[in-house]
Amino acid sequence: MLNGDAAVKGPVATANVAAFMTLATKLIERDPNVPGIGVFYGPSGYGKTYASIFAQNKTRALRVEVGDYWTRKTLLKAILAEAGQAARGTIADMADEAIRILGDMPSRPVIIDEADRLLKLGMIELVRDLHDKSTAPIILIGEELLPTKIEPLERVHNRVLDWVGAQPSDLDDARQLAGSICRGIKLSDDLLAAIVKESDGRARRIVVNLVKAGEMARNRGLKALDLKTWGQEALHSGRAPKPRGVR
Repeated sequence: MLNGDAAVKGPVATANVAAFMTLATKLIERDPNVPGIGVFYGPSGYGKTYASIFAQNKTRALRVEVGDYWTRKTLLKAILAEAGQAARGTIADMADEAIRILGDMPSRPVIIDEADRLLKLGMIELVRDLHDKSTAPIILIGEELLPTKIEPLERVHNRVLDWVGAQPSDLDDARQLAGSICRGIKLSDDLLAAIVKESDGRARRIVVNLVKAGEMARNRGLKALDLKTWGQEALHSGRAPKPRGVR
């Protein structure tokens, strides 16, 4: 989730949330004769996970986040747990059970975050098998190079119905996030534009700056905050500090 998500009081429909929902709807409502895997990709911090959680709540999707230590058994157990089922038997038994459950609810997507790890750990063919045998819509979320990693794998690549790239956040997204995070405090467009620029359009960094802005306004007893009032306070950029020349 975004850093500072605890401060987000409710769902915020950013542009990437809308794009993710469009992808999910396309997969759910697709013709039964076309494949049902979607790929949502982009750099870290663009709000991909937040968008997937929003979609999960709207579509009742099963959502898992692949760990770097996972095995095929771990993945299947996580999917079954999301569906409210206990994992029993061998890996083949669990795969059959997952396929049965997914096949029984074809309009309920499976969202797999950190999908780059599926390829690293040699589990992408298992996901393809789950899709092929259940026809459930599956959305893979990963970094910018995920499509490039999938492309050589013809059997997986051929199952992808759509590829959607997450976009950097803009001023409209910042307004939406500010309305949720900084409730009761009006942030000017010049301050929001500076936050978006310094954050390099990365939603995670924008949230950190908005939390900081809310704290500053409350500490000063302000109901509004603009760039002039912000003053010389540094904005969070996420960049590492430069070497200090200490020997």
